[in-house]
Amino acid sequence: MSAVRDFRSKTFAALQVRNFRLYFFGQLVSVSGTWMQSVAQGWLILQLTDSAVDLGTSIALQYLPMLFFASYGGLVADRLPKRRILYVTQASAGVLAVILGLMVTTHHATVIAVYVLSFLLGVVNLFDMPARQAFVQQMVGKELIANAVSLNSVLMNAGRLVGPAISAGVIALFGTASCFYVNAASYAAVIVALWLMNEEDFAPMRNVVRSKGQLRLGLRYAWGTPLIRRVLVAVALVGTFAFNFTTTLPLLSRHSFHEHSAGAYSVLLSAMGLGAVMGGLYIAHRSRPNMGLLTTEGILFGLSMTGVAFSPNVACAAIFLVCTGAFSISFVSTANAILQLNSAEQMRGRVMSLHGTAFLGSTPIGAPLIGWIISQSNARVGIFVGAMVALGTGLMLLRALAKERQHGATPAPN
Repeated sequence: MSAVRDFRSKTFAALQVRNFRLYFFGQLVSVSGTWMQSVAQGWLILQLTDSAVDLGTSIALQYLPMLFFASYGGLVADRLPKRRILYVTQASAGVLAVILGLMVTTHHATVIAVYVLSFLLGVVNLFDMPARQAFVQQMVGKELIANAVSLNSVLMNAGRLVGPAISAGVIALFGTASCFYVNAASYAAVIVALWLMNEEDFAPMRNVVRSKGQLRLGLRYAWGTPLIRRVLVAVALVGTFAFNFTTTLPLLSRHSFHEHSAGAYSVLLSAMGLGAVMGGLYIAHRSRPNMGLLTTEGILFGLSMTGVAFSPNVACAAIFLVCTGAFSISFVSTANAILQLNSAEQMRGRVMSLHGTAFLGSTPIGAPLIGWIISQSNARVGIFVGAMVALGTGLMLLRALAKERQHGATPAPN
């Protein structure tokens, strides 16, 4: 029993902080709604066009602002109070979800309308993501940042597990628009959580004073720090080619497995979400993520994705997706924690915005590219391409790690 208590206290240490606990459960509700919308939007595009390219484009547009303007979003996060930014971004995302729901309800939903709303949500996320990531340390302090980042990844993927499972039933019973309305309502949970927080308990964080050249300074800092540069390059490669599951999985379900209902797609997403929760809890239990762990996760991520690509049916793919979810979220959580632990406080917003560019801002390149590859072949080939890039990234990190050990250098503290 003592071992179980020790595991719980270590794994869920950040939840002992009241502000983070409020944030955690508010986000859990909101993220479930977000994944419901993700499933519904992907299914809506396929109903409208049945096109892999259109599906990839709608996803890409959501991350296009992050690709070009992420550094500016990070600079805003460094300059302004994070909680104030989150009030605005969460409310704005809710309004966009309502608009999409109304368009579907009134039969005015078109591919162009989905494109526009996806782009506007990307503008919201441009400011939301770096503020949200920097806000985690303000809630828990530096000592618990690695644990809090991992738990945050767990809740994101608990939402991925719950959201798709609920969305299939909601779509079947009430229609696609209902998922958009539920998602809009779910943002209220985060806004209430933010309102209930005690500002006096926040860890002190200095806001950056406005001056010229701050964007360039952030870029020079990130590129000039070898550890940060290596992690960002690895995340960019994996984010561009491997993290395209909202493009590949509906097409794998619909065309490779010949499942024309949303149920099979939801099973695949839920299986990946289950694995992601398991992987996130494992990383939360570790006190200090490091480059050796990131390397192992990249290799295993690539191998498990290969299993998905060659799966003969939905059940087999779901099994491999549990592993894929575990290793993928472990990779992302470890990279996130390494960047936050090894970046200067006054640069953290800009560093995390570059992480957002590498991980999500690469989607406007990766999603249409993988969509085109699939249109010229099939979904299995698209997944396999991502698997090979993830595996190659892990091997690249392994080679760099071996070179540093030969020279007696340590890439990151253990």
